[in-house]
Amino acid sequence: MPPNASEIDPVALLRERFTSAIAAAFPDEPAAAKADPLITGSRNPELGDFQSNAAMPLGKAIGQKPRDIAEAIVRHADLGELAEPLTPESVAGPGFINVRLRPEALGALLAQLDTPDLGLPAPEHPETVVVDLCGVNLAKQMHVGHLRSTVIGDALARVFERLGARVRRQNHVGDWGLPIAMVACRLQREADAGAVDPERLTLDDLDRLYRAAQRECSPDRRGQAITKKFDLGPKVEAEIDAQIADAEARLAEAKGALVKLQSGDEATVAVWRRIYDVTMRACLHACERLMTRVTADDSAGESSYAEELLGVVEDLESRGIAEASDGALVVRVEGVKEPCIIRKSDGGFLYATTDMAAIRRRVQTLGADRVVYAVDARQALHFRQVFGAATKAGYATKPGAARPSTLQHAAFGTVLGEDNRPFKTRSGENVKLADLLEQAVTRAEAAVAETSPSLDGAERTAIAEAVGIAAVKYADLSSDRVRDYVFSFDRMLAFQGATGPYLLYALVRLKSIFRKAGERGVTLDATAPFAIAETHERDLALALLRYPSVMRGVGDSLEPHRLCQYLYELATAFSSFFEHCPVLSAEDEAVRTARLRLCDLTARVLADGLDTLGLPTVERM
Repeated sequence: MPPNASEIDPVALLRERFTSAIAAAFPDEPAAAKADPLITGSRNPELGDFQSNAAMPLGKAIGQKPRDIAEAIVRHADLGELAEPLTPESVAGPGFINVRLRPEALGALLAQLDTPDLGLPAPEHPETVVVDLCGVNLAKQMHVGHLRSTVIGDALARVFERLGARVRRQNHVGDWGLPIAMVACRLQREADAGAVDPERLTLDDLDRLYRAAQRECSPDRRGQAITKKFDLGPKVEAEIDAQIADAEARLAEAKGALVKLQSGDEATVAVWRRIYDVTMRACLHACERLMTRVTADDSAGESSYAEELLGVVEDLESRGIAEASDGALVVRVEGVKEPCIIRKSDGGFLYATTDMAAIRRRVQTLGADRVVYAVDARQALHFRQVFGAATKAGYATKPGAARPSTLQHAAFGTVLGEDNRPFKTRSGENVKLADLLEQAVTRAEAAVAETSPSLDGAERTAIAEAVGIAAVKYADLSSDRVRDYVFSFDRMLAFQGATGPYLLYALVRLKSIFRKAGERGVTLDATAPFAIAETHERDLALALLRYPSVMRGVGDSLEPHRLCQYLYELATAFSSFFEHCPVLSAEDEAVRTARLRLCDLTARVLADGLDTLGLPTVERM
């Protein structure tokens, strides 16, 4: 059987042995049977690699001195070939038990990790995971907020794929409803007037049309109230009344266009299709430049659910899941004060109605065991309502399943500017995603030109593209997703510290070792034993062995920043190893061979982790 994370990770192995030792040391104490061994990295590496801190809480639970408890655990501990034998000297301070792994054990664990799957074998029964991500709206530019939903969602999808799940991405496009009809009307009028050519339509055109349509369909009721309150005179009143009348006419026109769109009117649908194609072409280009795996096949717009909404509402009402409330139709969700509204009092449907239909399709048609939504944290209440309502209705349960599928909101915070306010342009508008990426790549090219002036133009441009995109993505993913983070080009493009360029450079150094080895006629012996003798070899080995458990932990927690932090720590451990442990110029051939294999494993783990995050890599920098 291929090894799993628990068979490779020293923490898991030590946890198992210390659990047995605690139970053996205190067989009559109920608290000992469920005690956590509390295995952590050693606070003082000179004393060991790991330490067990179980004695302190256990001492409090059973009324004994922690040091006495630690000594009893040591007497009953059997660490076998994994670690050096424990002695009374292994206990430090009030009861910390220090453990040092045997070099031979580290080598054997590394050999188990050094497989094609890097300690992450495909599961026997893979689950199906649907990830909701990106979520663009028609006729609107993608902005910095879409960076998070796209990058985080795709990274989580990649993690699930790496863990062997069947993954379906779903780009829930806002492509239906009155706002789109408003834009369609404005576009048709300007096209008829010759002000815009639908065949040469750009997303900038649509963005302008969207804003103009919003303005012309918005009656100035506030201005009307102020005019009457302060008696501003008949001229002002006439102007306001004319604006309101015009806005109401435009709104009525848009509502008529929506009816035509919903009924499949050929001309209206053709205008809508043009808006859709232009928007999605720009969206998919951005997704491609961001190195995500979001494609046209992953788009599932609100329009695709339009014909299902009435059936959803009728089903919920007929089964008593939904009930009338002040003219609206709602589903009451246990534990949530506000009910989930699925039909307004005027008969209109809401986002919640579409999301209910989406959950039903994703679970009952696509077969999702798990549905993950990478959506702004401000939608937390909405998803609590929708998840609760869908579960109550049975939409979250696959046919024949004993329990509902898991529905999770991978909420994320806001991108802030360096003034700690939401990241905006100087004019106060949202920063366009395309502009942000272009600026990142431009700055990266300047940095690459400064550090590597000998690169030719084409290679420098290609490297700058990878470095710029990796910098932006790593900065986003390395932040705890639920928190806001400050966007800083200078910090994210640095070649030192926890940045994307630093990780890329670590991999480039590893590739350079093997490039130079080839030039010298030195080849990798993948069967050579790992020999862990030096401190920096040990630190690198310990970092490598955490990889499977870290990856599984990200899948459980939906927190990509854990993988980012791990890769940074791995790159840092390699940097120290590279500085202190010569590889090609090692003192003898056996050491050189062992270190080459250690470098090869490090390169494979680092490359695998970067690919899982969706960060592009380069051969040189």
